[in-house]
Amino acid sequence: MAVMKTPGVYIVEKNAFPNSVVEVATAVPAFVGHTEFADNRNKPLALTPWRISSMAEYHQFFGGPPKPVFKLEEAADQPDFMAQTVADDPSSKKGYRMAQLDGPDGGGYSLYQALRHFYQNGGGPCYIVSVGTYKQDLDPDRFKQGIDELLKEQEPTMLLVPEAVKLKEEQCTDLQQAMLQHCGNRMRNRIAILDVYNGHKALNDDNPVGKFRDNLGINFLDFAAAYYPWLNTTVVGEKDLSFENLSADSIDLLKTLIRAELRIPTPLPDGVSAQTRALNDAIEEINGDFAKLVTDEAAKRPNAKPLTPDELSAGILARKALLNKTLSRHSSVFNTVLTESRRHLNVMPPSSAMAGVYTMVDNTRGVWKAPANVSLAGVISPCVSISAEQQEDLNVTAQGKSINAIRSFIGEGVLVWGARTLDGNSLDWRYINVRRTMIMLEESCRLAAKALVFEPNVANTWVTIKSMISNFLTSVWKRGGLMGAVPEDAFSVHVGLGETMTPDDVLEGILRVTVLVAMVRPAEFIEITFQQQMPKS
Repeated sequence: MAVMKTPGVYIVEKNAFPNSVVEVATAVPAFVGHTEFADNRNKPLALTPWRISSMAEYHQFFGGPPKPVFKLEEAADQPDFMAQTVADDPSSKKGYRMAQLDGPDGGGYSLYQALRHFYQNGGGPCYIVSVGTYKQDLDPDRFKQGIDELLKEQEPTMLLVPEAVKLKEEQCTDLQQAMLQHCGNRMRNRIAILDVYNGHKALNDDNPVGKFRDNLGINFLDFAAAYYPWLNTTVVGEKDLSFENLSADSIDLLKTLIRAELRIPTPLPDGVSAQTRALNDAIEEINGDFAKLVTDEAAKRPNAKPLTPDELSAGILARKALLNKTLSRHSSVFNTVLTESRRHLNVMPPSSAMAGVYTMVDNTRGVWKAPANVSLAGVISPCVSISAEQQEDLNVTAQGKSINAIRSFIGEGVLVWGARTLDGNSLDWRYINVRRTMIMLEESCRLAAKALVFEPNVANTWVTIKSMISNFLTSVWKRGGLMGAVPEDAFSVHVGLGETMTPDDVLEGILRVTVLVAMVRPAEFIEITFQQQMPKS
């Protein structure tokens, strides 16, 4: 207030409205994994949480997808397809399978495709923590280091490590326990979405769900959710794979199979048709020197000039695309090889899709709506078909570790059919939406209350913080986030001397606020009773 000594007019402004609680974001996942690079204008982003809002931004800061490499090999048991090695000789028909190579030579990294699936299912802003490039092996210690870097960030509300299931089983379990420790003990403002190891296998095949429950432990289960089974997706499309995704030794076997299919002898005799000769040249070109082929072709043109690096690069891409198109048009074996490779890549854990579902449900219905009874985009089918009887043990078990099922329903598609945390025996934290809503309420009120730190610990301050929190909870109740016919039934806020504080608390500078809320829980089981009545007319 100005000191009034000089005659004149003095302006005094008074705040008409109290401080308010701003609702924090509820659907901001953090993905930890390997990227092509991590760079922002020559500033390294390795092991640095970086916020993006689209795949375009991901490409800018972290590059593109890995180059998966597959090995075409003979398979006597459970082959992917059958093919002949000698033309017109049925006895030469054998079984073959596609096996993806892991590590730097094979590109067994899944973060990029997980991000694509996340955005297909309604994803929005998220954080990326790059723990290495595609030239580095998967290291659980680097994943843990990436998780620890998220201690500095308050905004993320979900934690995902899609590549955890690429590790050995004991390493995956150890990493998932570190995720639980991070979410439930150190931060307490986010949840972990976990994948069941070997979740593409059936319940009676190596017991993946039982092993997951046995290995995970019992700590901080209310801060995590898990989904089963894995999904057959459409994330990787036809244009994402070509003959370049085969290992060098697989190329020779592929050429043999294509020649047998198209009846092209080796060596090529004289007098064959032009089409046969062209197909033979295309087959030989699969593992050829494309730079030399493009350069030689350009040199044959009239007034030929040396190609610039950009022209050479464009010519190589065009030549490879033409070769891929030619082989795809004439060879069913070639198409089968790429189709089976794509099928292997499209078997994905569901955590990234569920992060997208959480985001979509939060944006359309609110964080208090259970993220269940929602269809999944980019999904053909679950890897394992689950019946209602099989889901009983997944959803309710004596140990309380509920696993949410993803099921296919006739006429409805693939639906998320579970909304529980891993702490299924807790009446407080059984449901995902209850835990996530409470995190939102706690964080929103905590950040708003920071404005009152070091304010006088007197009745005026107590009234201010009580009205601030009450107004916020009233707005949440009006939108359906709290249960009750009137606000008094939905929540209550208590603060004051003799109510939440003692004189010693005031002397020690402690202001205690107690908030009681009636959380909205999903109608997980609906029972409709029918009974006959006596005819009345």
